[in-house]
Amino acid sequence: MSLCALFTLSALAQEKSLYERLGGKEAITAVVNDFAGRVLADARINKKFAKTDPARLTTMLIDQICMATGGPCKYEGRDMATAHKNMGVTEGEFNALVEDLIATLDKFKVPEKEKGELLKILGPMQPQIVEVKGTATGTELPAKFKPAPALKADKKMGMKKADKK
Repeated sequence: MSLCALFTLSALAQEKSLYERLGGKEAITAVVNDFAGRVLADARINKKFAKTDPARLTTMLIDQICMATGGPCKYEGRDMATAHKNMGVTEGEFNALVEDLIATLDKFKVPEKEKGELLKILGPMQPQIVEVKGTATGTELPAKFKPAPALKADKKMGMKKADKK
């Protein structure tokens, strides 16, 4: 194989989006479903999701990650500052969430390069999510927090259909 052909193959491999390298929507859906289950079971952070509709959480995360990684999805949820306003999320709780995400990515054997790229995309959201300095975890969800409304039945059905593909 000529050197020119090698450079062409290398360039084509580099043109793939992170979405494609992660395995597309089916793979992102599997990762998000595992991650959401892990978060909702994690006593360090699950109190922050006490008023959250799990179907909405997973649907919004799938769309957000799909779009952020170059996929065809359109995230139509709230911006991070609005979604987390008055949640009282601590730095420790945010770090616990990241640990849960890394554990899920490791479970699915996501390569280090792609894992790093995904974390670089999501990391800058920290200032929009964290409201409380400090390492505390397992803190109560403040009463003044107002969650997004639950997904409508047609959205939930669409999610279930997409998960089966």
